[in-house]
Amino acid sequence: MALFKKRTAGKPGEWYYCLEHKKVEEGPDCPGKDRFGPYAGPQEAQRAMETAQERNLEWENDPRWHDATAGGRDADED
Repeated sequence: MALFKKRTAGKPGEWYYCLEHKKVEEGPDCPGKDRFGPYAGPQEAQRAMETAQERNLEWENDPRWHDATAGGRDADED
């Protein structure tokens, strides 16, 4: 018998997008490693993959994420 029961973090009323099942779930149904969230509502959770893609594009195009080399030129220019 286990001394400690492993619980998934989260509460009912919180919404998540499960990466394993590819669906919106309320509360702590799946492990944290398999989900995005919490979100305020199911519609926001449904857009989780779109939101992640939009943020990734913003970060990829953010000049602060692309440091210049010591010579003052970007590494991609070589």
